Amino acid sequence: MSEALTLARPYARAAFSIAREQSRLAQWSQALGFTAIAAELPAVKNALGDPRVASTVINELLSPPGDADASYQQFLAVLADNRRLQLLPEIAALFDELKADAERVVKASVTSAKTLDAAELTQLRTALKKRFDREVEITAHVDESLIGGVVINTGDVVIDGSIKTKLARLHASLTN
Repeated sequence: MSEALTLARPYARAAFSIAREQSRLAQWSQALGFTAIAAELPAVKNALGDPRVASTVINELLSPPGDADASYQQFLAVLADNRRLQLLPEIAALFDELKADAERVVKASVTSAKTLDAAELTQLRTALKKRFDREVEITAHVDESLIGGVVINTGDVVIDGSIKTKLARLHASLTN
């Protein structure tokens, strides 16, 4: 996994640089997302590893529907020439991280014991925006085993305010 990320990083940076130059970050993000999903399909995955399949056919398989951006097609051709198309999922993920950082957005995964209502999510978004000094995109999940509280994961920072964790810490301190 880490080797794939290491190999994907320069391609993601190059794609980000091109997209930012063209003021097309959203379009490239969408295209990379589509292409990454397509590259994971079993039939396409087999074609990516088959040297008998022409790069033009592979580019056609991976190209998003609609208007084909010439620079995006060229990017796919470079990946094909360097036999790096299998890295598309990692490239797409790294691209989205670069995009979020440039747009000053933090993506937070919030797991709670019960479904949070709109007011609670707004309050949480406001608190996180204040803490990180960035806009916050929240993805909410429910895990009843937490008993209560929330676990917030932003990738770099994890804030665990769940009752389950607090009880585990209390148990550990009482048994030691």
